[in-house]
Amino acid sequence: MEFNILPKPNAKHCVYIIDDIKKLPQLPGINKQEATFATEAFNADQKIVALNQYPRFAFIWLLKNKKTDWQKSETYRKAGAELQAIINKQKISEITITNFSAETNAAVLVAEGMALANYQFLKYRTDTKKITHSLHRISFTKESATAKDITYLTALIDAIYRVRTLVNEPLNYLSAVQLSKEIAALGKEAGFKVTVLHKAQLEKEKMGGLLSVNRGSIDPPTFTVMEYAHKKSLNKKPIVLIGKGVVYDTGGLSLKPTLNSMDRMKSDMSGAALVSGTMYAIAKLKLPLHIIALAPATDNRPGQNAYTPGDVITMYSGATVEVLNTDAEGRMILADALHWAKRYKPGLVVDFATLTGAASAAIGENGIVYMGTADEQTKQAFRDSGFRQYERLVEFPLWDEYGEQIKSDIADLKNVGGSTGGAITAGKFLEHFTDYPWLHFDIAGVSFATTKRNYTPVGGTGYGLRMLLDFLMHYTKN
Repeated sequence: MEFNILPKPNAKHCVYIIDDIKKLPQLPGINKQEATFATEAFNADQKIVALNQYPRFAFIWLLKNKKTDWQKSETYRKAGAELQAIINKQKISEITITNFSAETNAAVLVAEGMALANYQFLKYRTDTKKITHSLHRISFTKESATAKDITYLTALIDAIYRVRTLVNEPLNYLSAVQLSKEIAALGKEAGFKVTVLHKAQLEKEKMGGLLSVNRGSIDPPTFTVMEYAHKKSLNKKPIVLIGKGVVYDTGGLSLKPTLNSMDRMKSDMSGAALVSGTMYAIAKLKLPLHIIALAPATDNRPGQNAYTPGDVITMYSGATVEVLNTDAEGRMILADALHWAKRYKPGLVVDFATLTGAASAAIGENGIVYMGTADEQTKQAFRDSGFRQYERLVEFPLWDEYGEQIKSDIADLKNVGGSTGGAITAGKFLEHFTDYPWLHFDIAGVSFATTKRNYTPVGGTGYGLRMLLDFLMHYTKN
């Protein structure tokens, strides 16, 4: 998607944003009869009025008041998604947005919703000419957006498109090795450093968690390290982002038993996609920060010399783990990454993972379960970002009692707890491998959509990236 600012208004297809029906006569190119028609439509509670003026369309959207700023912002994005559908139905390739409302960010948020809704994954379709969306450029009049807005939108949308595409790619293309190559390409394009550790190096490092999960596969694992360091970084200690990169999860020997349970398991690397996409946006925006990202990656299969329930694994940290469920593999590879992160003496570590069905069952597709040991100021900053971006957070506790559930009789830990509190016992397992301020985000319920909803398409969503990027853009700690 392209974004730009026009030096002066043109007579092409346009979107007008107003917050008062009385402003209709002020709209360029709208005659009295059309203003009357629009007034009647809005009085009948119509949200968007489309005027076919031959040879152009003029779309008018009337803002409605909401209780909070974050609800307003989300309404604007949803309006953009609704406009995107109408625009593509009319085969319009370019649209210009003019904001006549008092809400200064309305045009940018409408454009964001349009662009997010416009994403398509057509790599494997043979009928692309018929189904490709027509819209490819969104312009603004100069009073409706700034150059900074254009830079932000471009970086954000490019990053989310790339995350969605990575999540949508099937395993027969996106192996762990290919994922590392895709991340390296992102780094080269955006300007951040990428280093990939392959199997021999992982064996030398004794990354027991990652290597044990990989034992059932003929494809080797990878561990990708990304780094972006601005010359004038605000943070003296780096922030570390970690993303789970299980490129396909069968459950291993604890084979997933339920109907359709494997259908979208190509998306089990959504955490790795999210943090790599965030690194792309950070570098493109040249944020004044020092950020490191880690993506441990493998598939989880029941073949070869697969690890088994009952095995005791020595992790990268030296801790021993009794494996009671090979389908609890995400925490095994994340644990090695969390221990690796200690070498950076980080100010904050955050991990993103499609970790548990329990998190998804708890709050569904309307938010992210999170927990951790970071201070309250950091947690509140993330919650604020979650509301601003409508990627909201729900904190779960990390009470000591949950740690009792993962104690093993024969090892330091076991990799699953009891039948209840599954999202939290997974978090307690991860906590064992940290000695720094840390937050865990379980994105199992939001990383992949089976139906289209507003500006979220079917498939990979990129959910969480806007929230994380917003947090980093507002980051002030040293």
